[in-house]
Amino acid sequence: MTDTTLLQLLNARFAAAFAAAGAPDANPVIQPAARPEFGDYQANGAMGAAKQLKKNPRELAQAVIDHVDLAGIADTLEIAGPGFINIKLADGFLAARANAALADAKLGVPLPAAQTVVVDYSSPNLAKEMHVGHLRSTIIGDALARLLDFLGHKVVRQNHVGDWGTQFGMLTAYLVDQDKAGGAAIALDDLENFYRAAKVRFDEDPAFADTAREYVVKLQSGDPQVQALWLQFLNVSMSHCEAVYSKLGVQLTRADVRGESAYNDDLPKVVEDLRAQGLLTESQGAQVVFLDEFKNKDGEAAAYIIQKQGGGFLYSTSDLATLRYRHGVLHADRSLYVVDARQALHFQQLFTLGRKAGFVPASMQLEHVAFGTMMGEDGKPFKTRSGDTIKLVELLDEAVSRAYALVSEKNPDLPASVRQDVAQAVGIGAVKYADLSKHRTSDYQFSWDTMLSFEGNTAPYLQYACTRIAGIFRKAGDVAAAPINVVEPAEHALALELARFGDVLHATALDACPHFLCGYLYQLATQFMRFYEACPILKSEGDVQASRLQLAKLTGKTLETGLGLLGIQALEAM
Repeated sequence: MTDTTLLQLLNARFAAAFAAAGAPDANPVIQPAARPEFGDYQANGAMGAAKQLKKNPRELAQAVIDHVDLAGIADTLEIAGPGFINIKLADGFLAARANAALADAKLGVPLPAAQTVVVDYSSPNLAKEMHVGHLRSTIIGDALARLLDFLGHKVVRQNHVGDWGTQFGMLTAYLVDQDKAGGAAIALDDLENFYRAAKVRFDEDPAFADTAREYVVKLQSGDPQVQALWLQFLNVSMSHCEAVYSKLGVQLTRADVRGESAYNDDLPKVVEDLRAQGLLTESQGAQVVFLDEFKNKDGEAAAYIIQKQGGGFLYSTSDLATLRYRHGVLHADRSLYVVDARQALHFQQLFTLGRKAGFVPASMQLEHVAFGTMMGEDGKPFKTRSGDTIKLVELLDEAVSRAYALVSEKNPDLPASVRQDVAQAVGIGAVKYADLSKHRTSDYQFSWDTMLSFEGNTAPYLQYACTRIAGIFRKAGDVAAAPINVVEPAEHALALELARFGDVLHATALDACPHFLCGYLYQLATQFMRFYEACPILKSEGDVQASRLQLAKLTGKTLETGLGLLGIQALEAM
């Protein structure tokens, strides 16, 4: 394994050079070159440093070049424009990085200092079946958890399910009614209709609504019979969720479930602790914290309600208890909340109050990993034609069905069972990648044709690149290990792209943005196709062929690893 990523190495060498050139506080600003003719990287820090020092930027750039130690790393350094330093890396250096990556289980990716990271994601409401609105949190969170795992962090997955409150009193009361009629088991087979029927009854039958409210009180006070019914309902609902997780290939288990109910006992303590610190104010019978950090246009502090007038708690209260648990019990260094962007203000206020109350220390990173809305092709939130929310399992089944038709059309000679396996990987991969390849804060349009295309920045394109590489090795037969040599420009460009893998993974983890990794994998696959066209592999001979096969092997491993971190299966045949 290499000790540093490529950017870390260049930044360290140039920082030392800037210091030696009389600019010790300068940021080297190392970036990939905008165009290949400029080299591989650019150091753009001379202009800013020269301005502060009142020096000529080109002269400072030359002084940096005179002092920088890039022996064996770069072939050429030249000044361009007002003081950019263009860096062309040495073929031998890139070959050495590639050989080291190929010999390493982590493909040469250096590991950062390990942290305990909580990833809060998926979090369905167990009163209903999962719908398309749960897709983004589930797959973004899964990708981030996989990546953080790969980078050596201790990852604690938390599925903060909705499993408490008035609706569960309603559902348990309705379950009792159905049980008396002998239809509870049948009714629970279709959670969505069970919920709707219970809601209609709650809205239209005052006596039933009163019973449901009594059940809430019984549930919260630990009544054994009501809790047994509640657990029965939760068990069926979680089974529905697990079927979706299995279909999606996400790494969430029952052990990761820690719902709102888990924090119930701590809620009165949260209130008492806030009161003891003088943070609580009674307002219209409710217990409220007024946050001066969030004033409206009239200068009034935002009210963060902790306890309702009748003594009931809100999800704002259980979220504070969750913060305390993640610090005090899980000892998290970093906590990611993969939740819809519309909850942004809630999380800003939650994090502010959590720190103010001392529930979490200043050193603990709290991040709302916000995401936008999945839109239909009409540009409106994704729904059925009748306007109903689409069940997530139905969307995934359709993805696999469409992929099966596509695979059958392209490769009808594959056995039906193989086509089904391929369709599963292609269909689910396409749905995931279409989402993960967009900046998570963006709304995006869901399009079957685009996501299942074998051209452009799609999962099928990347999966096809993997099959192409696998096909080369099937034709090549037994391949002996051999060193990679970088000679041709297309070999240089591919080896350079491979050397960037560590930097991309670090940036993706730091900003919690999976689209960085998606963009990289697309660029890598594209660069491999250019290499494949420019540098014949099977038609070459001897050491040249052996080297190119190893370069192809490293590309295949990198694509497979990157797709795996996104929760997408690489394929050997399509």
